[in-house]
Amino acid sequence: MLENRTKVLLILSQDVLDQARVVAGKATITLKLPVSLQIVLRALIEEGLKRDDHPALLANVEGQAKAVRRLRSVSRQRGRAEAEPEGRRSGISQRPNGREQPKRLK
Repeated sequence: MLENRTKVLLILSQDVLDQARVVAGKATITLKLPVSLQIVLRALIEEGLKRDDHPALLANVEGQAKAVRRLRSVSRQRGRAEAEPEGRRSGISQRPNGREQPKRLK
């Protein structure tokens, strides 16, 4: 099972983490074996991947993808507002790729 492994950073809400801890506690009592949070999360991911065509799974993926898109959009807008001072003194503007480009004279 763990022969071919890779490290992954997983950011979860506190509620989801608490629910996974409860599952770990119940599994520890039921199985009379130590069950870590990592074991529970691995099992949940594996079981979820087996149900890749389940409507609830797809709905959850869609909701999370939209939430990430909203957060990134807000972050970009804040970054642009902070990066551009009120009165730009230089004649240099930013290209979409982040490189500077001289302003053209009219």
